[in-house]
Amino acid sequence: MSTAVSPDLRRIWRGVRFPLAILLLIVLVALGIVLSRGSQTSGELEPGSYEPRGSHALAHLLEQEGVQVQPVHTIAEARQAADGGTLLVTSPDLVPGNGLTELRRRVAHLVLVAPGPSSLVQTVPSVSAAGKGEVGTLQPECTVGAAVSAGTATLGGVHYRTTDPKARSCYRDGGLPTFVQVADRSGTVTVVGTGVALTNDRIADEGNAAFGMRLLGDHRKLVWYVPSTEDPALAGEKRPFFDLIPPGWRYGALTAGIAAVLFALWRARRLGPVVREPLPVVVRSAETAEGRARLYRRGGASGHAGETLREAARERLRTRLGLPRDAGPPAVVETVSARTGRAPAQVGAALYGPPPADEAALVRLADELDVVEREVERS
Repeated sequence: MSTAVSPDLRRIWRGVRFPLAILLLIVLVALGIVLSRGSQTSGELEPGSYEPRGSHALAHLLEQEGVQVQPVHTIAEARQAADGGTLLVTSPDLVPGNGLTELRRRVAHLVLVAPGPSSLVQTVPSVSAAGKGEVGTLQPECTVGAAVSAGTATLGGVHYRTTDPKARSCYRDGGLPTFVQVADRSGTVTVVGTGVALTNDRIADEGNAAFGMRLLGDHRKLVWYVPSTEDPALAGEKRPFFDLIPPGWRYGALTAGIAAVLFALWRARRLGPVVREPLPVVVRSAETAEGRARLYRRGGASGHAGETLREAARERLRTRLGLPRDAGPPAVVETVSARTGRAPAQVGAALYGPPPADEAALVRLADELDVVEREVERS
């Protein structure tokens, strides 16, 4: 008679089919949405990104005004595309080598977003970074076309100083400009302390849209350069992580490691005496012997089992005959032979003979040892 209490497959299916249908519907809808959107780019100030920090909205507005927007991500693509017009570099400090120097000579207007000292040296040595501030709504206070068209805009970030008396500084924060434009014979360079005004989530705030369109739309061609860390040109500049660690840190790490090893050796737990603990259950000796016998049989250890039987028999015989625990084979064989009347060779073969070759020989050995022990008891 069956005593199963678990539900059968039909009942299980009835219980889970509705949740599975909902889960399948969710997966299909999500898959449809992903496929319908097609392949999209992502990243900060990326002209093809619809993310809040992307710049698809501004790129689309510029294209509607007739500006040809060409996104590039490597220095090789930037060199090939830069031929007059405007070049926007969203992360100047990631441009490999002295690439900015060459790119400035190739375009009429170079726009740099939050450039660092090395980028400024390559493009406009008269401008230097002067710390950072908060991003917020700032007044232009200058006559640059983009600033006049936009009015208030979301700027700030990196502050700059300039030693060029002809440079035009705008959107001051704490007395320092966050927008600097320098023009010379080779073209115009504009430095902006942050690119927040160009992102999708802030393009509609203040005068950000007018600011971005006027700044980047002064020529019919705009090369939008978003430097990538995967640029093959950066391969020669990459160094192993170990080389980037200062020597002092390496020495400190080595010293700390040695100290940790010494501390571990000092506090290491030494092996003490064996502590006996009561077993959680009581196991009968017969069950233990039977379990060990099964292990011997499974491993084909007839010889080992036979030696175990002989050692146990010899120990019992020494006790019954009054022999010391360290009594050797000659003494044991001679004493047992004298008590039982058996020949010494027969007793020696039973107690110290070769190991049994198979299970049948093991059974015969066990019977022979039992006979010897009984004869000793009767004598």
